[in-house]
Amino acid sequence: MALYIKAAEILQKAEMKQGALKTLVYDSKFPSIKQLFALVCETQKFSSILQEIIESTKLLKHTKLKMTLAKVLVYDLLIGQGLKCGGTWKAKMMKHRPRLQAELARMKVRRKVSRNEDLLPASAQHTPGDQLPRYVRVNTLKTSVEDAVDYLKRDGFSYLGQALKLDNLTLKNKDFVMDLHLPELLVFSPKTEFHDHFLYKAGHIILQDKASCLPAYLLDPPPGSHVIDACAAPGNKTSHLAAIMKNRGRLFAFDLDGKRLATMSTLLLRAGVTCHQLANQDFLKVDTNGPQYKDVEYILLDPSCSGSGMVCLRDDSAAHPEEEKARLASLASFQLKCLNHSLRFPRLKRLVYSTCSIHSQENEEVIAACLQQNPNFRHLDEQRDTPKSNARSRNA
Repeated sequence: MALYIKAAEILQKAEMKQGALKTLVYDSKFPSIKQLFALVCETQKFSSILQEIIESTKLLKHTKLKMTLAKVLVYDLLIGQGLKCGGTWKAKMMKHRPRLQAELARMKVRRKVSRNEDLLPASAQHTPGDQLPRYVRVNTLKTSVEDAVDYLKRDGFSYLGQALKLDNLTLKNKDFVMDLHLPELLVFSPKTEFHDHFLYKAGHIILQDKASCLPAYLLDPPPGSHVIDACAAPGNKTSHLAAIMKNRGRLFAFDLDGKRLATMSTLLLRAGVTCHQLANQDFLKVDTNGPQYKDVEYILLDPSCSGSGMVCLRDDSAAHPEEEKARLASLASFQLKCLNHSLRFPRLKRLVYSTCSIHSQENEEVIAACLQQNPNFRHLDEQRDTPKSNARSRNA
């Protein structure tokens, strides 16, 4: 049963946008990683189908299971290779198997398909994430880009130099390049695996997508500065900030989720971060005039969002328009509160606001509303300005 409990836990974290699926699986330290990864991936792929079956049969009411645990159990019972547990759990699921099977059969008849895979939306039958490059950030707190490249070359990888155009990021086998814009970011072919690699386990490299690296890169806090990472967990951006600061200064990191913060503490320890101060606290309740924050000049704000821009977490199943509208409005309201609160720190010079959303309601509209309420700040023109050239102005 341990397999299903762990799979349900990871599935829930993924649905809450707490990390990429593969990273959550490998960081779990589960004994049978490949088995766990396969179960979670397939359950997530069929998630909307499984939820419809579970709700139609009222399985949660009859079994008192939570939805994520019910999904992984129903997946293996109906679509996978059969339940791999015994005891009361198996007996309970086998009791309801006829009703679950009947609902799956009715669903196929309604949609005029014969295979389980044909129930999936077209977007779910393909995996765009498998076509994206694998990005690896060199952790300059523990090594240099040159040393990391040399180690990888000795390990059988082929270094092709710095990419000069997007076409250079179409890589095969063990080829890799340096990113076009971020010199500490290395780019590999899509399915390159690093979770068991020495450099990853030793904290010399961080598995971090390019989009996730941009906020810290743009904030660019100098060594010795005082910085806030407002919604910090799981910690990759925090470790990137520490690397840019060369572990000098003070880095305050806040997150309301104690479990995520504990995981983050382990990640920062592995990355060699020493300038941080973690706080299990709601950022909106932080006293902006507190004496410990009097020298804060840089803030990275990456608040909770819809996650609609993350390929690895995309859920293209149809959502009720009114529910989605209300959800986005709630998120945007929270994001604006966080942004307004951030701008109250008295010595703030520069703030980078980032989301992993493609909705203007969570991005441009939040920024516009914030600037209207805070006329002392301005939005940098990405075509004309750079953070480094405007360090002395009050920027947003």
